[in-house]
Amino acid sequence: EVQLAESGGGLVQPGSSLKLSCVASGFPFTTSAMSWVRQAPGKGIEWVASAVVTSGTSKYADFVKDRFLIFSDIAKNTLYLQMNGLKSEDTGVYYCALGWYYGPHTDLRRGGPGTQVTVSS
Repeated sequence: EVQLAESGGGLVQPGSSLKLSCVASGFPFTTSAMSWVRQAPGKGIEWVASAVVTSGTSKYADFVKDRFLIFSDIAKNTLYLQMNGLKSEDTGVYYCALGWYYGPHTDLRRGGPGTQVTVSS
């Protein structure tokens, strides 16, 4: 059973940084591509970033380029999202998901409760 446990969210001011973590289990982490997605209040799921765990190949949604960094620690079976320069519009619940984002119809598999990020002054 795929299990993904997100953590690291919180309430921060605009311009601040947060580092989200996602501990993965129940599948071969080293052979996977992983993603972060988010859901703002009252909105649908929005893709944020994807990475190939072993190679580090990654891509980002335009609205987070040059601010967010997705990376993994294979020894810890953990995916991270370093978020810098946070904006109020980054507020939402962040989930990690199994899979690479190919476009709007990609089915990324979530397996955890997510972690709340609130950016407010």
